[in-house]
Amino acid sequence: MSSTTRSDRASWKAVFALCIGFFMTLLDTTIVHIAMPSMLTGLRASLNDVIWVNSAYLLAFAVPLLLTGRLGDRFGPKRLYLAGLLLFVLASLACGLAGSATSLIAARAVQGLGAAAMTPQTMAFITHLFPPDRRGAPLGMWGSVAGLATVSGPLLGGVLVTHLGWQWIFFVNIPIGVIGLVLAVLWVPDLRPGRAHRFDVPGVLLCCLGLGLIVFGVQNGEHYGWGRVAGPVTIAGIIVAGVVLLVVFVLWQAAERNPEPLMPLRIFRNRNFALGNVANIVIGFTVSGLFVPLVLFLQTVPKLSPLMTGLITAPSSLLSGLTAIAAGRLSNRASAKFLPITGFLLLGLGIGAIAFLLNDVPPWVLIPALIVAGIGMGLVYSPLTNISTKTLDRSLLGAGAGIYNTSRQFGNVLSSAATGAVLQVTLAATGDFTSATRATLLMLLAVLVIGLVAAFGFRGGVTDSAGASDPGLPVIRPS
Repeated sequence: MSSTTRSDRASWKAVFALCIGFFMTLLDTTIVHIAMPSMLTGLRASLNDVIWVNSAYLLAFAVPLLLTGRLGDRFGPKRLYLAGLLLFVLASLACGLAGSATSLIAARAVQGLGAAAMTPQTMAFITHLFPPDRRGAPLGMWGSVAGLATVSGPLLGGVLVTHLGWQWIFFVNIPIGVIGLVLAVLWVPDLRPGRAHRFDVPGVLLCCLGLGLIVFGVQNGEHYGWGRVAGPVTIAGIIVAGVVLLVVFVLWQAAERNPEPLMPLRIFRNRNFALGNVANIVIGFTVSGLFVPLVLFLQTVPKLSPLMTGLITAPSSLLSGLTAIAAGRLSNRASAKFLPITGFLLLGLGIGAIAFLLNDVPPWVLIPALIVAGIGMGLVYSPLTNISTKTLDRSLLGAGAGIYNTSRQFGNVLSSAATGAVLQVTLAATGDFTSATRATLLMLLAVLVIGLVAAFGFRGGVTDSAGASDPGLPVIRPS
């Protein structure tokens, strides 16, 4: 066996080990939805408490992603990944053992911090282990894991809640996480920084606080009626304060006296990366916005059990994962932008069909439309990642991974707030959950247009620049 073949096999083993942790972090963004009714009774919690179980994870996951991407550059991505995975596993145990809503919310926040430490490192490792012309296949695997984890939460959650109880949506992470830890220690190479990176402390504070305020305001705006939170503090004031801090953050990133910014603005001169992040927000927004109201609809109108609800969505999960693998292999071609273009179109077609079919039809009739939507997701996930990052200079890969993962999670958070608002406003006006679900789906179709326009703007046939020398992390293949 040649040294190149051994190196390729070792690189693929490393990707497989990393995808275990990546799968768990995204699965835990959706698996909780199925368990919410059981948590209400089991913990004797209020609806607001149960909503915070999800919000705490999303907040703690989304806000630090820019920081953890750069920390991987500074201390080495393997170290940060292992620390994040260990924290995630321990927090999962605490979640399952929680005896009150307050303790569960706190454990979920810690779990989100672990997820934030892991996620940017998975993508950064792929870009370090594989040259640009062979990056499509591993990114296809990465994208298939993202798609499969995001939409399989209802199925796995339905099985666990029905047969074992809501606690097991967290306990299941423990054996999987331990396996992931062992494999990561054995198979993932220890990429060390080639030089010590400076730490942009003002940038960290401005970014985390600004994003935290915006995410809090958007995520919880509907709960507070988009009005007063406490005393003179309002949701609008919180969001405006967050925007102001992010404006100051951007100005600081552009300042000449900031030698090594947290988010180097020159990264957005790369057209594909800039447009890719716009499309990434859209796909995060759309997928989250599709399955949250659909799961609620299936359990509210036809009154399906959690398990049956998961089975309805399962074919979409399977097709999304399989399509992403194939699409990743095709995404190295100059015409790769037509993969996400086709994906956005199919996703829109599937969502439109679901909206049309909601009226008094057996739930299984929705499966073909969900399959079309799942294929569309698979055509977007991995090609979008490859197109967005393929031509980044290697010295920007850590920052790029943090920015790219932040944009998707930010799309998830925005979707959670927007779908909640549309559902509640439509329900108040019509009293009909079917109409409320359809209104949400129509909103998603409007947002999809933005992603489609961004995908059309991708530049094809560009020369890869990611092979440039990296003053930070060297390319070290596992032996």
